[in-house]
Amino acid sequence: MAAPHSWLEPANWTKNPLPRDELEVRIERILTLTNIGYLGTLGRNGPIVSPLEFYADGFDIYVFPQPGSPKLRAMQRDPRVSLAVANPMAGWACAMGCQMFGNAELLDPDTPGWKRGMEVFKWPASAFEIGRPFDAPPRGQLMRLRPDRIVYTEHFLRRDGYGPRQIWLRNP
Repeated sequence: MAAPHSWLEPANWTKNPLPRDELEVRIERILTLTNIGYLGTLGRNGPIVSPLEFYADGFDIYVFPQPGSPKLRAMQRDPRVSLAVANPMAGWACAMGCQMFGNAELLDPDTPGWKRGMEVFKWPASAFEIGRPFDAPPRGQLMRLRPDRIVYTEHFLRRDGYGPRQIWLRNP
């Protein structure tokens, strides 16, 4: 028995889907609990996973890639990316997070998408932290991820009869 959580017993491992509106609320919640994620890109020699700062606007994710970095070069070569976001946890039963899949869009300064991203991205805090001026936003490219698919994981969902892994599709 999975003491003290009987709902973790393998017999209770259902795959029942959560209603889409409830799933979207849970995904948005995880995207507000932290602003650190792990971006997976496809480098010349295989996968690259980088921890980074992100900010969400609904399910649109904005990242400021460092100019000339391996992850930026990888996105320029192949825009397919994955972003993993997890809530810090204290055990398997409370694991909660999501993995987002889609194509990276590299937005040039002063384009409409870049301007919106700079409204969302908390660049003044980052600029202050690294000793850069914060009277105007940095001028580099901004990456936007509009996921096509999100895999949401929350083992606590089992308690209410839902599967711990839920799939959100932009076009179901």
